[in-house]
Amino acid sequence: MIAIIDYKTGNLRSVENALNRLGAEWTLTADAETIRRADRVLLPGVGHAGEAIGRLREAGLDEVIKRLRRPVLGICVGMQVMCRHTDEGDADGIGLFDTRVRRFQPQLGDKVPHMGWNSISNLEGKLFKGIEPGSYVYYVHSFRADLCPDTIATTRYGAGGRMFSAALKYENFYGTQFHPEKSGDVGEKILKNFLSL
Repeated sequence: MIAIIDYKTGNLRSVENALNRLGAEWTLTADAETIRRADRVLLPGVGHAGEAIGRLREAGLDEVIKRLRRPVLGICVGMQVMCRHTDEGDADGIGLFDTRVRRFQPQLGDKVPHMGWNSISNLEGKLFKGIEPGSYVYYVHSFRADLCPDTIATTRYGAGGRMFSAALKYENFYGTQFHPEKSGDVGEKILKNFLSL
């Protein structure tokens, strides 16, 4: 069973639909024990990362997530809240990924938000098994995680072609800044890879 953590962020329906297409069993829950018992855990999200972290803390789910030993995948804001700190709301995150989340810089030529299709490169690990470097995935975000030792995929964006973390991994924890559930065949393959970890 896959637990989709419900912490009152958007984008749940598209994740649910993607899992349905894959024939996966899932439950939407904020119950700590259900999350602990799940075979896989998804932490999707869109919106304000600082507020999302606050909701996880209020429910005590930040500590539950930290202690999970099953594969966990954070998507978009779900990945950002798993980082050390986000500039959105100047909030400390769960701290699983040792990196900071920063706003794109329109003064340097970045169009904000970064929205639409972009390619991923420098792919590492089982999450990207069978995915070609340069494959395109779908993004909608105004903040991005710095490159760090946990980076397992990168994307270039902005007038200067600056690189940021497209995906992160630490132990059993994974995160994608892009939306695999909205990324066509490539995203479906990434989700299949996650479900088979």
